[in-house]
Amino acid sequence: MTENAWRPSATIGALQQRARSLASIRTFFAERQVLEVETPLLCHSTATDLHLQSMQVERPLPGAPVYLQTSPEFAMKRLLAAGSGAIYQLCKAFRQDEQGQRHNPEFTMLEWYRPDWSVEQLMAEVEALLRYCLPEDSPALPSAAFARITYRQLFLRELGFDPMRIADETLALNASELLRVELSDMSRDDWLNLLMADCIEPRLQSAVFVTEFPASQASLSRIEKDAEGDPVAHRFELFCLGMEIANGYQELTDAAEQQHRFAADNRQRQLQNRPEIPVDAHLLAALEHGMPGCAGVALGVDRLIMLAQQANSIADVLSFTSDHA
Repeated sequence: MTENAWRPSATIGALQQRARSLASIRTFFAERQVLEVETPLLCHSTATDLHLQSMQVERPLPGAPVYLQTSPEFAMKRLLAAGSGAIYQLCKAFRQDEQGQRHNPEFTMLEWYRPDWSVEQLMAEVEALLRYCLPEDSPALPSAAFARITYRQLFLRELGFDPMRIADETLALNASELLRVELSDMSRDDWLNLLMADCIEPRLQSAVFVTEFPASQASLSRIEKDAEGDPVAHRFELFCLGMEIANGYQELTDAAEQQHRFAADNRQRQLQNRPEIPVDAHLLAALEHGMPGCAGVALGVDRLIMLAQQANSIADVLSFTSDHA
């Protein structure tokens, strides 16, 4: 341990600004009469998504494993099914193997749900939140409304091919050339995700909502047909200054379809020799009972604060990073 390893990674001034940002978020939702809630972060199930690596926690007593949550989504949806109305939560979330300039295994998430809203209405509220919380002269804020572009349009504009219809073999060849890596045994979505992260995302400097992702990337969103007749995920991601800030969905409310997707995820986990995740029976029961149609979004608070402070690293806005905790 070095002599100054005990010191916080952010300055005290930066932490004071962070506190003001958190207060602004709460004021924003209080003014809109959205209920703040708290849900458990240690649960018997967690996200089955192959791209999310949960942290399993050992217990001193025998029994089923428990997990630190990658997001509060499942429990919040149970509240929605119970009649909570519009809700939000500010909480810690945990994702294994996420460490770097913009990632910390333990981070702060803002998640909220709007019953009877569309993703279009929710995107407008996400923009309103950023304009409420960021300085007016922030380079992240365009003077006009945030731009919107579909996933297909974005790939055509930036990389010159249609991500929905390109053949798998051609996609792999194009990706290998663009990413300057050897061909490997990766899935179609793996290639698309790498191209998005390494080639496209850094170019998205001005605030932009990307919509209509491939149906294979639906996660917990509804699937619909786009203008070309292709199935797409009814969801969006917000990018500012070359990094993802928020991820929103027109939420899936069909219990049978949700169970099917959990099972499909676990089959893929078996094929990739990854641990299977216990299905959240409470969530399925809540969906079966009846969750209202709604739009929901998860927003990275640390990244929002990075925008507010024009910080280059997540360490500049955290009291302590995980490797110094």
